Amino acid sequence: MVKITQKLAKADREDRVWWSFEYFPPRTAQGLQNLYDRIERMRQLGPEFIDITWNAGGRTSDLTSELVKTCQGVIGVETCMHLTCTNMPKEKVDIALRDAKAAGCRNILALRGDPPAGQDEWSAVEGGFVHGIDLVRHIRKHYDDYFDIAVAGFPQDVLLPPSQFEKEMFHLKNKIDAGATLIFTQMFYDVEVFLKWVAEVRKAGITVPIIPGIAPIQTWNGFIRSTSLAKTQIPQNYHDLLEPHKNNDEKVREIGIRLVTEMCRTILASEHNIRGLHFYTMNLEKGTKMLLEELNLVPRLEIIKPLPWRQSLTPTRRTETIRPIFWANRTKSYLSRTENWDEYPNGRFGDSRSPAYGELDGYGVWIKQTARNADIPLAFDEQKEQAITLWGSPTSLADVSSLFSRFCLGNLSALPWSDQPPSSETSIIDTQLAKLNELGFLTINSQPAVNGASSDDPTFGWGPAKGYVYQKAYLEFFASPALLNKLLPIISRDPLITYYAINKQGDLRTNSHSEGPNAVTWGVFPGKEIIQPTIVEAVSFMAWKDEAFELGVQWAQVYGTDSPSYKLISEMMNTYFLVNVVHNDFKDTDLIFKGFHEAAAAPAAAKGGSFNLQNGIKSINDVTHGLEKQAQPVVVA
Repeated sequence: MVKITQKLAKADREDRVWWSFEYFPPRTAQGLQNLYDRIERMRQLGPEFIDITWNAGGRTSDLTSELVKTCQGVIGVETCMHLTCTNMPKEKVDIALRDAKAAGCRNILALRGDPPAGQDEWSAVEGGFVHGIDLVRHIRKHYDDYFDIAVAGFPQDVLLPPSQFEKEMFHLKNKIDAGATLIFTQMFYDVEVFLKWVAEVRKAGITVPIIPGIAPIQTWNGFIRSTSLAKTQIPQNYHDLLEPHKNNDEKVREIGIRLVTEMCRTILASEHNIRGLHFYTMNLEKGTKMLLEELNLVPRLEIIKPLPWRQSLTPTRRTETIRPIFWANRTKSYLSRTENWDEYPNGRFGDSRSPAYGELDGYGVWIKQTARNADIPLAFDEQKEQAITLWGSPTSLADVSSLFSRFCLGNLSALPWSDQPPSSETSIIDTQLAKLNELGFLTINSQPAVNGASSDDPTFGWGPAKGYVYQKAYLEFFASPALLNKLLPIISRDPLITYYAINKQGDLRTNSHSEGPNAVTWGVFPGKEIIQPTIVEAVSFMAWKDEAFELGVQWAQVYGTDSPSYKLISEMMNTYFLVNVVHNDFKDTDLIFKGFHEAAAAPAAAKGGSFNLQNGIKSINDVTHGLEKQAQPVVVA
């Protein structure tokens, strides 16, 4: 868990410019989902941290806390939470701080806040705080130095009469002396006013970092509205250059980006050693991205993945170093279902047989295109319509296979089993995957074999510099019993292949004799032990199968129960097997695919048994939610 001041000190030691983004909680469920997607995309722009605003009056306070939790835990970006005094009794403040700490957030922007909507004057609620400094003192009293506490700074104060400005500076200094460690400024466009204010702040003996608030200019009306609300002084040259184009949003943005870029360059080149910029995004993406590009910051961006999957920044997961591969495309589900696991030994993957393992019903499985939120109801029919627009109405196995093939080739944005498009490494084997789907093996997860790629490889790299990463080839797919009956005897001939196959009823087939996990991703780095962050193991696979089949059921329910699509998908989920296959020779990417083509071309297996099993293959029946009710070897003569 990292404080902003620690991140800024590190950037200072590395002599680099940094930036951060601000977002606010949307008012609608669809807006919230779109914001999550936008934060995810904008994370690739490399913000040092983000912050989430707190609505005046606390009307979206629960949503702020939820955003903080998701950004810390799922998206994996350090987050600062705004907290205001407006309509906030002490008890509500304490709940917000408790939730922030539980989410791993260590940064609070403490504000008095604006008057609630419909009120001109600000007033404290009974049992609440009167001034921002009261909030700072409260946080320090109850949380000591756990949080970095930021406070607001107002550059235009320097334009006030001297006696009034001295009074404002006195209040700011008192907040710092009470324990504030950072200053975020209100947005401004007059850079000379800002620099003069910074000089006065330093003269007052305030030495904490000052973070300038930068607002991209998106449209003329938006620019005028925001500056009017904040009573921000607009330099005359901004008026002269922008107003003639006020009816041309594209031109206003183009000129605005140029003006704000010059302001940022002046700030960064000033004598005050300000090395960071905080962008008020207004939940918009393009303006901020254009500014970063104009400042030549984005091309220099290099994000090093410490692990091949996105790390969570919550307190119980920061040391997590191993995850099962099955949830590779369902991160949110994995985090929710394992949220209360009581075992993270040495930061490693916990025992899914733990009594704290998350039950499926406790989370609720929804495909993203029909996602529901208990707090903010969605228009479910509209979401179903979107799913049908995306996937059509398949009426044959060929239709379904075509959808899976298109997804693997990047021609379809999502499947029920994937919250996101295929990863970049999928492109290495996309044609092989598409062919498997055409043959009836419906792939939902995969990775190619990798033999010692550099840790900074743009496709496969992760971990510290000057290391090497490895992967075993992995396939996960649905297959009919008839097709699987042909496949298993063929791939069982290869002693380097291990597999697990399970149906909805929990009947498991495997050729693995190992009780422990099989590492399918690992890395070797200078001065470190070998890191094995991704594994395949039986118990978690059996827990994952519940979710995998339920996602298929959810897909079927997009269609009417009398429709051919519903009947087709339901029948597949009731009869097909979920299979994972690992080829343990990580030197050859193609080996894992060979048996599949032979199986598809082979005649149907002889009647009289669901599988032609080889000696020593185990059948574990009645296994659900990680609890082994019966396990015995099946020996076939």
